[in-house]
Amino acid sequence: MKISEIFYSVQGEGMLAGTPSVFVRTSGCNLRCTWCDTPYTSWAPEGTTMGPARVVEEVRRHPSAHVVVTGGEPMIQKEIVELTHQLRDAGLRITIETAGTVLAPVLCDLMSISPKLANSTPADREEGRWAIAHQRLRWQPEVIRALMAGYSYQLKFVIAAPEDIEEVEQMIDTVEADRSRVVLMPEGTEAETLMERGRWLVEICKERGYRFSPRLHVMLWGNRRGV
Repeated sequence: MKISEIFYSVQGEGMLAGTPSVFVRTSGCNLRCTWCDTPYTSWAPEGTTMGPARVVEEVRRHPSAHVVVTGGEPMIQKEIVELTHQLRDAGLRITIETAGTVLAPVLCDLMSISPKLANSTPADREEGRWAIAHQRLRWQPEVIRALMAGYSYQLKFVIAAPEDIEEVEQMIDTVEADRSRVVLMPEGTEAETLMERGRWLVEICKERGYRFSPRLHVMLWGNRRGV
């Protein structure tokens, strides 16, 4: 599988925010979010080919019981199932970060599903050549229902504007998600933007009963790789 980077940090988002974790970032994605903060795994995929055993060896160099398999889109990797089995055999607690567009019989302790809203469609990037495919693939409710049924999960949405909430509500109703497992996170790659959007997003979370998630890695280190 193609691996962009493996690094030790803290989980910056979602229900496990703040947890020391090793991150395995796969390279390659079936979507093209206009605001993607890891374009080196989607718009211009780069990385090194590694087998599952080598990945586990690198992960075990770090003193953490938690591993986050992310991307790109890790669920499209041919060896993703074998990787999760080997990580489990190593005694690690596994989070998988996915857009919820692909099913694979992986092992994990938390399925972190991040359905992409309309605000992700790249209508203006590269003359819109990815927009139609992205729009068609970004929302797969039948896949999300299957993931929710098979795993402990969180639904994590990237919010760029208050009006995004109505689309979130429609998605939640469609898949009949537990609202206590819905996480809203401000979009942005700069601390100032996250703070500004976070203030009004917190109020929406308080009003509607959702969890608010910071982006700790951006707040602490900025939009940098390997943190």
